Amino acid sequence: MAREQHDYDDIPGTFVFDAERSRQGYGINMFCMSLMKDENRKAFKANEAEYLKKFKLSPEQTEAILKRQYNRMLELGGNIYFTAKLGATDGHSFQHLAALMTGSTQETYAKMMLGGGRSVEGNRSKSGKGKPAKAKSKASKKSGKKRG
Repeated sequence: MAREQHDYDDIPGTFVFDAERSRQGYGINMFCMSLMKDENRKAFKANEAEYLKKFKLSPEQTEAILKRQYNRMLELGGNIYFTAKLGATDGHSFQHLAALMTGSTQETYAKMMLGGGRSVEGNRSKSGKGKPAKAKSKASKKSGKKRG
């Protein structure tokens, strides 16, 4: 069944973890949560494909996990905090994962975040409908007129 479209699906590079994605990604998230136990991390690292058979995963979800396609895991219902457990199992920091997911290096990602984050320009919407509203003129602010 196709995913119902929502207004927030128009945000570039973002997969909102809503109820629908939560249901879709249950298997991914339960797999990731299993990695909290040392014996499960060892079993997974010993034979990743076999370990994943314990969870209800679609072929696309299994592929995304095996290929460490973090953005794809989020698109398929993974929760960012749960999928980070997979990254930690591989010995990666959250900063490393965030850099990977944004297509940058850790250094570039850290610099961007320390500099105030990503610019909103070009990142408001895929469709262009989410362009910023024009600022109210000084005259309308001074006169106290409400627009609307």
